[in-house]
Amino acid sequence: MEPELIEHEGVVVSAEKGVVQVKITSRSACGACKARQACGMAEAQEKIVVVPTPRAADFLPGEVVSVGVRKKAGRIAVLLAYGGALVVLLAALVLAVVLLGASDGVGVLVALGSVVIYYLLLWICRRKIEHTIQFTITKI
Repeated sequence: MEPELIEHEGVVVSAEKGVVQVKITSRSACGACKARQACGMAEAQEKIVVVPTPRAADFLPGEVVSVGVRKKAGRIAVLLAYGGALVVLLAALVLAVVLLGASDGVGVLVALGSVVIYYLLLWICRRKIEHTIQFTITKI
């Protein structure tokens, strides 16, 4: 049975006001990880992860920690970031070209504009989305 959490080891950069910032460095082991497509760590060298926690005062800069996220939350993030954008892109393209009779160039512009609006809406709703994707942090 696979673990419920996707975990990465990292180093605390800062800890203040209920938030811990952790620097995660990807390793070659990411290439063999089954969750690498959902994680996004395979293509990143270093990434800062912001982990809200009421125990932020317990963590010191330079401390080695483990940051985890539930697999289900990772899948939701991937679905929102990539799947939703693809659906919006294709729907807008079909709507503009097939139903409204626009030229291919206009259809592409409408589709790309629709994706920009989709990402803008995601950004506006980011606080609500952040509550569904919760990170955990533990000392190693």
